[in-house]
Amino acid sequence: MEQVTSSLAPPRAPASNKSGPASSSQSGAGSVAKRLGNELMTLMMSSSPGISAFPKTDSNLFDWMGTIEGASGTVYAGLAFRISIHFPPNYPYVAPTIKFETPCYHPNVDINSGTICLDILQDKWSAVYSVQTILISLQSLLGEPNNASPLNSDAAAIWNNPESFKAQLMRHYRPLKDDSA
Repeated sequence: MEQVTSSLAPPRAPASNKSGPASSSQSGAGSVAKRLGNELMTLMMSSSPGISAFPKTDSNLFDWMGTIEGASGTVYAGLAFRISIHFPPNYPYVAPTIKFETPCYHPNVDINSGTICLDILQDKWSAVYSVQTILISLQSLLGEPNNASPLNSDAAAIWNNPESFKAQLMRHYRPLKDDSA
């Protein structure tokens, strides 16, 4: 009798999978946006001199522009460089894509593409890094390149000759224009 009863019962609808692909990617994007919002606030409240970054538009937290000023006491002192930052949907588990928009003559920067060779943006990436720590690392890289892993071998070759290096740096440098005008 039990077999007849169970076969007469209406079939159960499959349980709703609330963490399916669509909703998990939406919640993932929401958590990334929340983290980026928190990082933006931290960066705005920070007292780290010579670095800044913010979203290009209010409607997209995944594409930012930033500025890095050369630290005093380095060949880059007094110079400012614009960078672009693109955050992937799985940030912070995957590093953002960062490149110099202002031409930057540096041993670890490709002068043509703006690509940066920095270990924390590649194989040494960790989810504990933030926009602020990345910007500070880039600012530090300006004054302390890794000549053992150059993207620009010409810049690496003359790094130890400050006068020649500064001459080449200034040959490529383009001052930032004030975008508020």
